[in-house]
Amino acid sequence: MRPSVLKYVRVRDYLRSLVTHELRVGDAIPSERLLCERFGVSRMTVRQAVDALVVEGLLEREQGRGTFVAPAKVDLQVRLSSFGEEMARRGMVASSRVIAAEEVPATPDVADALELVPGDPVHHLHRVRYADGEPMAIEQSWVPRLLVPGLFDHGPPTSVYGELRAVGLDPDWGEDTVAASEIDAPGAAMLGLRAGAAVLRLARRTFAGQTACVYSRSSYRADRYELWVPLRAPRRPLTPRTDRAVEDGAPHDAALADTALTDTALTDTTRDMTEGRR
Repeated sequence: MRPSVLKYVRVRDYLRSLVTHELRVGDAIPSERLLCERFGVSRMTVRQAVDALVVEGLLEREQGRGTFVAPAKVDLQVRLSSFGEEMARRGMVASSRVIAAEEVPATPDVADALELVPGDPVHHLHRVRYADGEPMAIEQSWVPRLLVPGLFDHGPPTSVYGELRAVGLDPDWGEDTVAASEIDAPGAAMLGLRAGAAVLRLARRTFAGQTACVYSRSSYRADRYELWVPLRAPRRPLTPRTDRAVEDGAPHDAALADTALTDTALTDTTRDMTEGRR
């Protein structure tokens, strides 16, 4: 490893240790001049080290002010839980500012997501979501009116999932689509960001059994969230025994076809036996 690279790593690791053990969120890091003197390196080397930690999200630059310790990012874990449940899990207090709570006709995209006909009535809830008083996300949710007719009878609900459970619909699975994007000016004002800042956009369909009960679209601050996805090694596929086909040199597809025919024959035999006992 070249000496210049070693110097950059030493400065970077020193700053990472400061951020982790000594400094608080919003504290300024030592100036470039002090770091140059401490490590005997050039300003270019110091900037390289700082740039690396800015990319990691540990530091943030403020034009004309300096470089400061950035707020810790919250992992956006792919799990079926509400915003309030996720914040409580992290020991944070969730709150919301309601932009709209109304009954509207389903647009074609919302109808498609909820397996409705365009124009069917849906509840629309538009909120800014906060954690410990800081805006974290903008969320829009749509719920078929037929499922929960009185969703807004007592004002906007604290938890849509909670209201669904109250009427016997327990959300138990869903599907997410996540994409990177830029926030527009109105959204930026809601989240306290500059227009064009990066956000994570998440579209979710939530189901209770086979019933599509919620469709939501959310924009999460990319400076406060990072996507965390648990992974596991794929399981080995279960393949039927095809000893005869393999011994005869038959193609794998043909072996599967033989197995499918055998399964069909077994099913037919079982049906005949069942009908004979009636």
